[in-house]
Amino acid sequence: MSRPNIIFLMTDQLRGDCLGYAGHPDVKTPYLDTLASTGTAFDRAYSACPSCIASRAAIHTGMGQNHHGRVGYLDGVPWEYEHTLAGELGQAGYYTQCVGKMHVHPLRNYLGFHHVELHDGYLGYSRRATIPYRESQLVADDYFYWLKNELGISADVTDTGIECNSYVARPWMHEEKYHPTNWVTERSIDFLRRRDPGKPFFLMASYLRPHPPFDAPRHYFDLYRDQELRPPYVGTWETDELLKRDGRIYDSKTGPIDAELIRQAQVGYYACITHLDHQIGRLILALKEQELYDNSIIIFTSDHGEELCDHHMFRKARPYEGSCHIPLIISGGKKFLPKGAGSSRCSSVVELRDIMPTLLDLADAPVPDTVDGKSLLPLLEDPARAVRPWLHGEHSFDEYSNHWIVTETDKYIWHSQTGQEQYFHLEKDPHELTDLIEEDSCKMRIQELRGHLIESLENRREGFVENGRLVPGRPYPPVLS
Repeated sequence: MSRPNIIFLMTDQLRGDCLGYAGHPDVKTPYLDTLASTGTAFDRAYSACPSCIASRAAIHTGMGQNHHGRVGYLDGVPWEYEHTLAGELGQAGYYTQCVGKMHVHPLRNYLGFHHVELHDGYLGYSRRATIPYRESQLVADDYFYWLKNELGISADVTDTGIECNSYVARPWMHEEKYHPTNWVTERSIDFLRRRDPGKPFFLMASYLRPHPPFDAPRHYFDLYRDQELRPPYVGTWETDELLKRDGRIYDSKTGPIDAELIRQAQVGYYACITHLDHQIGRLILALKEQELYDNSIIIFTSDHGEELCDHHMFRKARPYEGSCHIPLIISGGKKFLPKGAGSSRCSSVVELRDIMPTLLDLADAPVPDTVDGKSLLPLLEDPARAVRPWLHGEHSFDEYSNHWIVTETDKYIWHSQTGQEQYFHLEKDPHELTDLIEEDSCKMRIQELRGHLIESLENRREGFVENGRLVPGRPYPPVLS
């Protein structure tokens, strides 16, 4: 085989620091640690728009948010892009298959994949009574269709009683084999069995966890239930005002005010991660049993992170590391990886938009002119290199809307509705505990990073920049027109 098979392991809402190889003191991820130790792990990987829809637009198109147009979360907007990752690989001779989450509109938009076995989790928008029948998630989602065939017409992922954005955690109520994490692995392995052996393939195994609900099988809860877990990080700059106001709402943006509920959320989140890790291990074992591993490239990442009560915050869309810093590993068989890609770490700032050009390069396929991302192939050859000096991130999020500039060493944040600025030295303060925005010694550096943000925003229709200065309070819709 002259070109590698490509296995893209995609997760949802996994923080960049919640893995064993990343140094987390509590979370156990032996299979992902193995991938990292046999490939290249990117320590400064980011999601520039850290929520599901915007981040996936970057993955599938290779574009920055100013071009793919998604800067926030809004369901029901059609996905109409000329070039997609799966479409380009298909044109290059690959058979392309996705199993799991797409989160596009309409639900059965294949985005260039030859085939999709869909499970998008619980999407409130696609379950409304007014949604046309064929577009309803209960009809269009393959996992739901399968689950109801297996367990009865009333079976649903909501049977546990917990919501898909909630900090509430409890074990999965059915046998483990019915869990959506297991289903993605099972269907992916079945694809390996049924593939055309005469063609290279691109398999995207797109898992929904550890995105809430935190509902791993009981065995995984038991791994963490009695452990002393590291508490969330809370910066000296943070206030608990919003926590006191919203901390008793089950799907709040702050997380719970109750310390025991915080601990339960941690247990549930870590349980989902280790369950996911074991299922990824199962898929890797299948690749080896079918003698595909040596001829395959494996890439692992997440669409965004999870604050998990850091700084009295929960979920994503924020400019802080828990939300926007993600894992990224490129590993697999040695046949197609550069010699420098084994057991290496790279500190260059990389982003989800870089995945498309990287995989097209590895497949020896042309990269469309619409792609903004940078191929990471040079970093696999020499991890000391860099593809960009800084990255502009953002998210439309009502009063919490934000823009940020991140480098290998530091981060500047501008809250676009209030005008508040923050500055963190990530190299010395990786958990953003101390805001240095008022430090005289940092003024020149802050001015430099602010200048990069002005450069990024000066031609935007929202009017964020006037006369070379940032202007707060401008309307900021989730989709650019």
